[in-house]
Amino acid sequence: MTLLIAILSILFIVLTFLVVSKTQAILKGLTKSEGEESEYLGAPDKFNSANGVGLFAFWIISIVGIVWSFIIYKKDFLPEASSIHGRETDYWFWVSMIVIMIGFFIVNTFLFLFSYLYRYKKNRKVTFYTHNNNLEIIWTTVPAIVMAGLVFSGLRVWTKITSEAPANAEQIDIMGKQFGWTVRYAGVDDNQFGKYNYKLMDDAGGNPMGVDFSDPNSFDDFANASEMHIPKGKPVLLKIRARDVLHSVFIPHMRVKMDAVPGMPTKFWFVADKSTADMRTELGKPDFNYEIACTEICGRSHFGMKLLLVVDEPADYEKWKKSQKPLLTENPDLLSKVPDNLKAKAQKYSEPVSVEVTPEVVATNVLGNSSKVLK
Repeated sequence: MTLLIAILSILFIVLTFLVVSKTQAILKGLTKSEGEESEYLGAPDKFNSANGVGLFAFWIISIVGIVWSFIIYKKDFLPEASSIHGRETDYWFWVSMIVIMIGFFIVNTFLFLFSYLYRYKKNRKVTFYTHNNNLEIIWTTVPAIVMAGLVFSGLRVWTKITSEAPANAEQIDIMGKQFGWTVRYAGVDDNQFGKYNYKLMDDAGGNPMGVDFSDPNSFDDFANASEMHIPKGKPVLLKIRARDVLHSVFIPHMRVKMDAVPGMPTKFWFVADKSTADMRTELGKPDFNYEIACTEICGRSHFGMKLLLVVDEPADYEKWKKSQKPLLTENPDLLSKVPDNLKAKAQKYSEPVSVEVTPEVVATNVLGNSSKVLK
């Protein structure tokens, strides 16, 4: 591949030199005085036939290169999407690609073929053809209809994707910051998020997401900065925000992408229908893991901004949630942020809680702690 790039680079430099030289010759001819006879600049030269053959040969080589690169690099394409909407968007992506490539090959084939077939010949006389209304109507109407079909089909899918999430969706608060992700869950007692305020963000105080502990709904909220778990087969609503600069939540295997904008919360909901275990079996890769990456250049360490994503079976997901400790349990000092009239209620969460540990929970935690494979 390096050799091919080097050859193409040299060829490009040579062709550029020839084009510049030819352009200078033409400009020199245009500057001749009016009294001086000049050669007709459009007259064919000795390379007339060679140019026609060369252009068509270039197109044939291009077709071979396009097909070859598609076949060779197809193995590096993402596998089938692990979400319902992802497979639908993939379908329409390939429909668009097929339609565009058909038009691309037809138009360019005629373009290069005509440069060969209709190159200059001494005894050939051209036909003066001004215009044809019927042809103009056809080549305007057909592309317009095809384009409208692609646009409206894509708009229908995008409208469905950006619609309101189902009422039973699992809600997860995800926040990007330089250079990592932090996720917050609504707990297991009330399944409601507590409020947050950017003015309350305090890394040293154990409250990087700015959770407002004057809201009782925040008492059972728990957070994780090393991994995110979601249930298989259930709608998941990501509530997305950024703490400092522009970030972007990207889950490639599920075709999820949405910007995280400071001061402007965004959202994206989807249904993951392949668990981590399912994908490991499907791909034959026992060490496979989903990941969340950032696709906005957010600073010097942008390249390392990713988060392990684990898709659990519904029962395993519920067990994992019950095994998590609320923020007040993880950091009892946060109890000081709770108003005096609510401290009695919050005290329940600021004390260590006993968690029933089962083999399933242990297995789930082992899977969740496998972030070390994301190197």
